[in-house]
Parts: sequence; structure tokens; C-alpha cells
Amino acid sequence: MTDTIAFVTGANKGIGREISRQLASKGIFVLIGARDRERGEKAVADLRAQGFPVEFIQIDVTSQPSVDHAAAEVERRHGRLDILVNNAGIALDWFPASELTVEVLQKTFETNVFGVFRVTKALLPLLKKSKHGRIVNVSSGLGSLTRNADPNSPLAVRNMSLAYCSSKAALNMITVQFANELKSAGIKVNSANPGFTATDMNQHRGLRTVEQGAATPVRLALLPDDGPTAGVFSDDGSEPW
Repeated sequence: MTDTIAFVTGANKGIGREISRQLASKGIFVLIGARDRERGEKAVADLRAQGFPVEFIQIDVTSQPSVDHAAAEVERRHGRLDILVNNAGIALDWFPASELTVEVLQKTFETNVFGVFRVTKALLPLLKKSKHGRIVNVSSGLGSLTRNADPNSPLAVRNMSLAYCSSKAALNMITVQFANELKSAGIKVNSANPGFTATDMNQHRGLRTVEQGAATPVRLALLPDDGPTAGVFSDDGSEPW
């Protein structure tokens, strides 16, 4: 696996950093993508001090010039990409849909949906150069239409976070569409549900550790050639859309 190159967005902290650490622990060369240069370079320094093969690439997934520059850097340094983990995401609304503003909805989609699309499009030419291309989109069980529509589901009772939930539902459709298109190219595309993981996003109220939350994205990033594509998965296996 020493010749395998992975790029993880939002990787300076939380689940993204742990995904990077777990991949690097398997000998994969990991590109740590982060918007904040200082924080990204600190994460790289910390992981390198532990002996992990990583390097920093600055990327703001909400900026097309930044994404294009990051893609050009990956090509300049490595010439190809084997694994893309779209982990960067935000959650801004923890209140009923009627209290949501258009501005918060737009900002959420800019990162969680358009950001993933930008990054995937920009890096796709490099992924197509890989013999075993993998794309993992870090989604959420909150994006499940099935669970949100079930009147007996805790999600339906809670009925909160329209912006975040709908952005993850849209992300899952991006997963399916790219997976279907790229199947013939041997590139597998899946969504990962890390579960309610304690991170800055939820003020560390999550019930799972980052080590647990990173496990499924890492597993999907390392799928064998006969592994699944166009699915959403958690530690328990396939999840409902």
C-alpha cells in the first residue's frame, strides 16, 4: 500500500484527521486537506512526529480557485490519486425547519454538497489514473429519507436540522450518480455514516469516539475490487437511503 495516495478534506481535526491517521498507519501516503494553513500544517507535523507519511495541501472546498489549485498541486506532486475522502462538512442548524434561514441553508449546501461536487470533479482526472480508485463521501444517518419519514423514528420525532439533513440526503444522491457513471472505470463511490461521533461539530456531545467514527470511511476507502459501490454504509453494514 506504500504506493497508494489518498486525499482527505477537512483533515486537520476530528474524524478527518483520524481517517488520515488510520490510512497512514497502513502505509498509505495521505494528503491532509484543510482550509486553515496553520492548523493543517500542525496536524501534519503531529502525524509526522508519530512516523506517519502525510503532507499538507491547502483547500477551501467552497472556493473553486482553491479547489483547482489543490488539484493542480496533487497532480504536480504525485501525478495521480487513488483515494478521495470527502470529509469536510458543517452543521449550523439545530432547530426546527420553520426557524431556518435561506442564508444558513445556502451556506450548509455550499460546503456539504457543492463542495463535495467541486472537489470530486476537480480530482476525477487523477482518480481515473488509478488502478483502484475509491471515493468516500462522509455522510450521516440524519440524511436518510427512510428514517426521517418513519413516524416511529427518533429523527421524525426530533424533526430538526433541515439544512444539515437535506445536505446529506443530496450528498447521497451525488454518491449514487457518480458511482453509476464511474463503475466502468473501476472507481467505487460510497457514502459512509460514521455515527454520532464526538467532534467540534456537535460540541463533543457525540456518543462515539473519532476512532470509531473513522472506521467505516477507512474500510470503504480500502475496498477490494469486488467490493460494493453506490451504497451508504455504517459499522453495521448497508444503511437505508
